[in-house]
Amino acid sequence: MSQTKAELRTSYLAKRKALPADELNRRNALLRTHFIDFVQQQTQIRPLRLVHTFLPIRRQNEVDTWPLIHWLWQHGTGTAISVTNTETNQLVHYPLTVDTVLAENKWGIPEPTTRTQSTIEPIAIDMVLVPLLAFDRQGHRVGYGKGYYDRFLASCRPNCLTVGLSLFEPVERIIDIAETDVPLSHVLTP
Repeated sequence: MSQTKAELRTSYLAKRKALPADELNRRNALLRTHFIDFVQQQTQIRPLRLVHTFLPIRRQNEVDTWPLIHWLWQHGTGTAISVTNTETNQLVHYPLTVDTVLAENKWGIPEPTTRTQSTIEPIAIDMVLVPLLAFDRQGHRVGYGKGYYDRFLASCRPNCLTVGLSLFEPVERIIDIAETDVPLSHVLTP
């Protein structure tokens, strides 16, 4: 069944928020397992020195990326996160380390509180973990509708892995794809 982004945004946000805590934890644990398998397969093909990730908005029941981040750190892979610049409608990228102090912005997204370290250019990133509400079989995604990640992904290297993390399986087709929408190279689900 084909649906619009607005329809999917409304229905999948409600579905995700309705997940009981034990089911959310179960799906996150399965995603962690699939993520580790995926990364191990990819590192046999190419090195993954720097992985950009999103940090979960807890009140939205987003995928919990913290276990993935800790696993990457344990295996010597650097991580980066973004700060949302609402004046330029761009994401600015910073290193994420065990020492990074975070605070939630107005949307509930954890961001670094001090930004004295150098920013990271998108071309330095080997893999981007992309948040989403829903996705289709062609790799198109529905986010919160501001286009931040599409602008970011368009500035990454062509061989950068763009990996969506979803708690749900794909829909058949999103019918209102825009020319500026950047499809994902991979999506991991429970």
